[in-house]
Amino acid sequence: MELSAESVLALAPDAASAKAANGLLKPGGWPLLGANDAAVWGECQGSGSKPYQTQVDLSGPTFKCSCPSRKFPCKHGLALLLLRAKDASLFTATTPPAWVADWLSARTERVQKKEEKQREQAASPTAEPSAAALKSAQQRWAKMATGAAELQPWLLDQLARGLGSLGPQSRAAWETMAARLVDAKAPGLGQRLSNAAAGLLQGANWPESTLRQLGLLQLACEAVARRDALSEAAQTDLRVMLGWPLEKETVLAQSPGVLDHWQIIGVVQEERDNNVQERRVWLQGEQTGRRALLLEHAFGGRGFEQSWLPFSSHAATLAFYPSAAPLRAIVVNSQVIDSTSAAPTPTSTLAAPAASAATTASAAPVTSAAHVDTSPAQEWRALAQRVADNPWIPLHPLRCHAATPCREADGFSLLWGGQSLPLTLTANEGWALLALSGGQPLSLMGEWNGETLRPLSASGADGVWNWSMS
Repeated sequence: MELSAESVLALAPDAASAKAANGLLKPGGWPLLGANDAAVWGECQGSGSKPYQTQVDLSGPTFKCSCPSRKFPCKHGLALLLLRAKDASLFTATTPPAWVADWLSARTERVQKKEEKQREQAASPTAEPSAAALKSAQQRWAKMATGAAELQPWLLDQLARGLGSLGPQSRAAWETMAARLVDAKAPGLGQRLSNAAAGLLQGANWPESTLRQLGLLQLACEAVARRDALSEAAQTDLRVMLGWPLEKETVLAQSPGVLDHWQIIGVVQEERDNNVQERRVWLQGEQTGRRALLLEHAFGGRGFEQSWLPFSSHAATLAFYPSAAPLRAIVVNSQVIDSTSAAPTPTSTLAAPAASAATTASAAPVTSAAHVDTSPAQEWRALAQRVADNPWIPLHPLRCHAATPCREADGFSLLWGGQSLPLTLTANEGWALLALSGGQPLSLMGEWNGETLRPLSASGADGVWNWSMS
């Protein structure tokens, strides 16, 4: 894997880590530097007597370091790759030491076992749920239905009193109702109500935002009441929205794999409650044109093992979660697909997203859908169809070609397709985008939440920008 300094910095978890890594680029601080086709390794002298052992598996890239940092990758891993990108002659081409070889061997064995297990789960027929499992599911549905039945008149009461009656003291009452929904085994409903409570009286458009959130809660209550009339896919979406997720084993067993070259179009990492890190990786199939979301979590200060580099591509098979609007997926396995192999048959389009289908081989050449500029009308039509199929998707991928970022009195916006979209950006992120654009159109990918667009990556004539480089 050939990495530039810019692409290495794109892997940084935050700007502070990137800055710290740049401070470790003196070769004298690295008594050992080595590399081969599979990995890069080095020893970085820190404040202690024993240097930190840092290693990177280039197939990911995947990092490991003996330092105590909880950031992933740490500054030492970033610095090691930066040194490699800037001057490969510093690295001795040799057999890796035991601490590197053992790690690579263990990783290979672990990955192989994981892929074998996933293939077995995907190939085996779905087992019929036991009587105990069916009874447990029925009991949970009953509790969630009770919670929804209690929430619905509460919502009507809020609207009957009017938004004008709400004040700072209202948040406590809303949080109490949210806690009751959690007790009713519907934590998803509780979280949505908590989010609405947090937004009360916040910003000029808080009434519109609050009404939209309450409307979705009302829709959920109605869906729970008539869930038996919903399609199987819609029932699954409702279940997930209520906070009852599907197990990965179930997804692998039920979802056919989709093979493609998957282009990484955006990556963002955020800290949630209780020291939980959430990472969202947005992909688009170069042949199928499908978009996918890898939603990952790291707990207790542990980092993510796999790194995802924006603007790179991975040949892989994805299993999509069952849904009326399939978006979230799991990586089943990675595969090498050379230019002489058969191209995957497209399984979906942006204009009309299809349900998951098994990918078959075709000898006919296929145009790379990931590099076809979609019009604003196509993007909005695909988004509207996704909302119609599953109204509870919180974030939608939006790719804006020929778009121009602008500075407004109260923040930043994006001129695209004759519309001005408000952007969710820090000052540093906004100015970095403006500098890249230079007043000229660029291509931008972001997450649309129904009100604002949060940019995650952009490319223009003068280079690229992504969320982690801000």
